[in-house]
Amino acid sequence: MSLPEPPLLVITDRRMARRPLPAVVAEALAGGCRWLLVREKDLPRSALIALVKEILDLARPYSAWVSVSADAQATIEAAAHGVHLPQGVDVHSARAQIGAARWIGVSAHSQSEVEAAAAAGADYVTLSPIFSTQSKPGYGPPLGLTTLQQVAQAAPIPVIALGGITAENAAGCMEAGAAGVAVMGEVMRAADPATAVQRLVKSIQEGRTRR
Repeated sequence: MSLPEPPLLVITDRRMARRPLPAVVAEALAGGCRWLLVREKDLPRSALIALVKEILDLARPYSAWVSVSADAQATIEAAAHGVHLPQGVDVHSARAQIGAARWIGVSAHSQSEVEAAAAAGADYVTLSPIFSTQSKPGYGPPLGLTTLQQVAQAAPIPVIALGGITAENAAGCMEAGAAGVAVMGEVMRAADPATAVQRLVKSIQEGRTRR
């Protein structure tokens, strides 16, 4: 699969955001974000679908991609571009539900989980946590760049680095072989989401040139 360009996945959390989520998303898009994952797991499906549709409307002028966390049915009803599945969810069943044209991502935390997701037909994986993360304190020991490099080199599908990613370390993730990086708090908590995205994109590009 060809990832959105730049390969920066911004994950939403409206409770973490400094302002209403649509405003944060609009600023992130203006700053260069072209890939969003709506991760609002506490919302009832009807409210989630409405939110995804609102974000899709914001993303459309930028040709940005919008995926939904965990809920394949909401992905279909909102006409989103894909679904991102938690570890342990059946990729085959999700594929049968959403069809071949939409993306399926899977959360992975080890090389074996990446390999299993690829074998099941996932289009990409997030690998986490690469670094310690404020968004999920106590999430587990960071995998680090060496493990990221090993997993990314062996993976048959794109590996997106997740967990504690900042503008200061995104370049290192790309240099290690990640196909892209994913962030939540770095943009959701930012006073200026557009500038936060711009700094992340610059770091991604710097890491690519050092490969």
